[in-house]
Amino acid sequence: MRPEKNLIINEIKTRVDRTPYVLLTDYTGMRVDQFAELRTRLGVAHAELRVVKNTLLRRALQGSDLPDLESYLHGQSAVVMGESDVSAAAKVLKNFTAEFQKPKLKVGILDKAVLDVQQIMALADLPSKEVLQAKLLGLLLAPASTLVRLINTPASQVAQVLKAYSEKGEQIAA
Repeated sequence: MRPEKNLIINEIKTRVDRTPYVLLTDYTGMRVDQFAELRTRLGVAHAELRVVKNTLLRRALQGSDLPDLESYLHGQSAVVMGESDVSAAAKVLKNFTAEFQKPKLKVGILDKAVLDVQQIMALADLPSKEVLQAKLLGLLLAPASTLVRLINTPASQVAQVLKAYSEKGEQIAA
């Protein structure tokens, strides 16, 4: 095999080993401007789209501990990889596909588990990572704020009674 191909295979293998997810798409019929637009949108989601020959991707995946994608490596394949939020990349692909009817998702890998198209679409419907983190933080803080409110309630009630007496001008018996 030519050294250039070995270099490409090693680069793909390094990126695939580093990323938490891989989404495989069929980009048949996409125009260059659509491809550029999709790459830009994925870039905002901290993901990248890369066209890869099936044979090179097959060889890169053989040496990794990822599941076998042999049955999906046909036709024109492009790989979406990222370093953080799979749902953001899936959302970009879903919206782009709804707008242009291309590319078509084939399969995905998330944390070494194979995802079918329906599972990837379910990930696209999830809120963003930041929204989920904020909801979790709110759930974790709710019991603490309730406890603080309950502890402060008797003191505030006493203060309200004292204020009411002082507004009436009455003396408080000790």
